[in-house]
Amino acid sequence: MTQCHSPGILLSKASLRFNQKILFENLSFELAAGKITCLLGPSGVGKTTLLRILASLPLAGRGENKLQTLPATVKKPNPDELIVHYDEQEVVCNARIRTSDQLPLRGRLAYMAQTDLLLPWLSLLDNVMLGNLLRHVPRSQSQIDHAMHILESVGLAEDAHHKPHALSSGMKQRGALARTLMEDQPVILMDEPFSALDAITRYDMQTMAAEKLQQKTVLLITHDPWEALRLGHQIFILRGQPANLSAPIIPPMMPPRDITDEALLPFQKQLLRELDLRISVT
Repeated sequence: MTQCHSPGILLSKASLRFNQKILFENLSFELAAGKITCLLGPSGVGKTTLLRILASLPLAGRGENKLQTLPATVKKPNPDELIVHYDEQEVVCNARIRTSDQLPLRGRLAYMAQTDLLLPWLSLLDNVMLGNLLRHVPRSQSQIDHAMHILESVGLAEDAHHKPHALSSGMKQRGALARTLMEDQPVILMDEPFSALDAITRYDMQTMAAEKLQQKTVLLITHDPWEALRLGHQIFILRGQPANLSAPIIPPMMPPRDITDEALLPFQKQLLRELDLRISVT
């Protein structure tokens, strides 16, 4: 196994208030270096917000009864620390972010949103290579070959020259996954990356992603406890009002796991209990 060059990340003192309602306060958790961390929780609890805080991306707010985005104010008191602050009318958010290697996250992070965000005027191949285009990196045959290899791994090589309008929602999501993998960054943030896929394709993409994401520091949001059990080196649950994080659940064996393995049964029960799901597990 190669040495891990992906940093661990500590998010601390995270707080979010929306319209005087506290969604979470003084929240802290750590992403283990080179591991997949899965985050579960009900809709609206703040999972995506945590992801966007880590990426220093705008948050959704409201102004004049219309949705708007609130930009982040980012300070760097130390080389390995960011202080992220959002403050505009109804939304106030703060957090501290530290890396284990004392290097900034900027330029080392790839983000996959819930929506595919494919540009409609570009082919699927061009969308996958969008990062290089935006960075004004001259296109080479080796880059094209690499992008095609990734498209093949998500089952879309034959659709490389199609525009997004010709693709199903599941194909678009796989295209967004391919674009994220093409970035090959040490830190990957993924917001429900398999939600639009049918069960068989989802299983295949989980297996592929577990292989491609080895040695990367990953935060993966999901609503599927079995997906978390398949992929997560550690699993957190965010729930409550204000929201709190559970203690980490650490399943045995390495991902991708066989969720029918009897060794996982106690962890299935624990996850369902933590999620307060009324499902009988025998």
